Amino acid sequence: MVRWRESGVDEPAAHALLGEYFASRAETFPSHMGEYKTVFPTPDQFVPPNGVFLVVELDDDDVGCGGVRHLGGSRFEVKHLWLQPRTRGSGLGRRLLAELEHRARTMGATELVLDTNASQAAAAALYRSSGYHEIPPYNDNANATHWFAKNLQAGSG
Repeated sequence: MVRWRESGVDEPAAHALLGEYFASRAETFPSHMGEYKTVFPTPDQFVPPNGVFLVVELDDDDVGCGGVRHLGGSRFEVKHLWLQPRTRGSGLGRRLLAELEHRARTMGATELVLDTNASQAAAAALYRSSGYHEIPPYNDNANATHWFAKNLQAGSG
């Protein structure tokens, strides 16, 4: 059974999952981009009504995480969407993304943005197949190579 549990990013389970996420990213980060920069999220950015961070439970085991945070106006950002490798290919990432979109809508989002690195091809494929399209950079994240957006207004993809 899958359950979404709201969590502070500094709570033990979330912090452990974020540690796994950053370690996996560092392993796949292209060497030509320099050193991968690990920046743990600031807890207050993921507190309703300005954001939320979810821990994914699968059969009472914490297997992934992800959050959304307010950037200004009605724009929110998806951050740190990650699942343990053993759960990949199960559709859980798509379900988590949809849940984050739902949570963002309830906080007033009409647009979601996110960034990713070319080394995360599966993530980019998930975003594209979920209605996100590439946009020009909206931030200066040194780890990012691709930026995406999705219109969340009624009637849009």
